[in-house]
Amino acid sequence: MGISKLSEVLGATSGVLFDFDGPICDVFAGRPAPGVARELSEVVARHDATLGGKAREVDDPMEILRLAAQGGEPLIRAIDESLIKAEVSAVKVAGPPVPGAVAALEAAYSSGRKVAVVSNNSTACVRVFLMLHSLRHLVHEVIGRAANRPDLMKPDPHSLLLAASRLRTHPNHCTLIGDSVTDVEAAHAAGGRCIGFANKRGKDITLGEAGADAVVTSMTAVADALSLGRPWAVEGRPTATNDDQ
Repeated sequence: MGISKLSEVLGATSGVLFDFDGPICDVFAGRPAPGVARELSEVVARHDATLGGKAREVDDPMEILRLAAQGGEPLIRAIDESLIKAEVSAVKVAGPPVPGAVAALEAAYSSGRKVAVVSNNSTACVRVFLMLHSLRHLVHEVIGRAANRPDLMKPDPHSLLLAASRLRTHPNHCTLIGDSVTDVEAAHAAGGRCIGFANKRGKDITLGEAGADAVVTSMTAVADALSLGRPWAVEGRPTATNDDQ
């Protein structure tokens, strides 16, 4: 998928939704995810020994949270609380934003579009990172995972529909920039589009096969497409150019 397809997708977009872990921040770069998963698995084990055994085989903190749903509401609350603390701690040592992410946020905001971060990570950790790197003013809304509801994380469209509502933008006019198949699935389930961010080898194929409307290998490509495209008028359509008049 080339630059023309990317421009086409963004040209029909009034609400730009950024996934957080991947397109903006490598959340566990400074505090590796497997270590966090091990800590969470011990919390699970204290509530349910059998489930704790399963949790010890998982190295993804988000999957530990999904697994906690099998242990009932008290366990979900305990894991969600522990995970929020771990995420906030992690983003403080995660390093700078992903290359091109700041330019993409700036270009989306400057174009007149509505901008949201829509993440399976906690709202708290997203806000801490944005504040830490002086990016909060570029984002209209931050939609983290619903408290104690791992079932509403992407690929469920809940967070995308909530973002569209808060941005006062129709879901069909929203595009999610994400680096996973679940991002593609959530965007399409919400009725919107998805730009796949292939930040690892082979992801361009995986995201393309999943149905991403466009695929990029750098966030700079998103920034360039937004900067070169037409600005988006307040009333929700591209502003006219001299050629259109």
